[in-house]
Amino acid sequence: MNYLRFIFLLIPTVLAAQVNEFETDSTDVDYLIIEGDSVPRTAIDLDQVMLLHKLKFDSREDRIRYLILRRKTLKVYPYAKLAAERLDSMNQRMAQLKRNRDKKRYTRIVQKYIEGEFSEELKKMTRTEGQILVKLIHRQTGTTAFDLVKELRSGWRAFWYNTTASMFDISLKREFDPVNVEEDYLIEDILQRNFQSGLLEKQTPALKFDFYELSNKWVFSDDKKQE
Repeated sequence: MNYLRFIFLLIPTVLAAQVNEFETDSTDVDYLIIEGDSVPRTAIDLDQVMLLHKLKFDSREDRIRYLILRRKTLKVYPYAKLAAERLDSMNQRMAQLKRNRDKKRYTRIVQKYIEGEFSEELKKMTRTEGQILVKLIHRQTGTTAFDLVKELRSGWRAFWYNTTASMFDISLKREFDPVNVEEDYLIEDILQRNFQSGLLEKQTPALKFDFYELSNKWVFSDDKKQE
């Protein structure tokens, strides 16, 4: 009995010695165990953080304009994101289909599904919200709304869609161009700030832009001129 007691008393001492030996190993590397991951790591991967400049407005009108654009962008972005997800799913499914008859049938199904999902919400949007949505769809998918309609339907139907939209000053052919259009840069600025705050869920866009280069053009170039 005393022998067993001695062994139990000795175990913690041996373990402590092993721990100390591990900690003073010549490699001197600390390992981290991440919750939910059984593989030790020497470092933690952190999400990339974009450093954004402080917002400055030349006038009260510019500030109000930005806030209105922000409200409308936050409203329509989820629909552009959803459209990109549906398009990606459709393209993956289409790649698996061999016969043209099956592809046409599947396209009609997706077309009706998207119309049912979007039509009622789109009716509630204002003209400017609709135009922002058209541009964001191009940002997320790399394809204009006109070409998407043309792909899902006939070119004739796409023409009439665009003609009808033009009556409300909305072009389905409008592209997202923050390099040359200041409002599009402001939309990109709004998106980046709200991705970082967590208010919007970020989705990798089809179009790639260097936000810092855009800011240098639209924000800091004006400051340099004033100096």
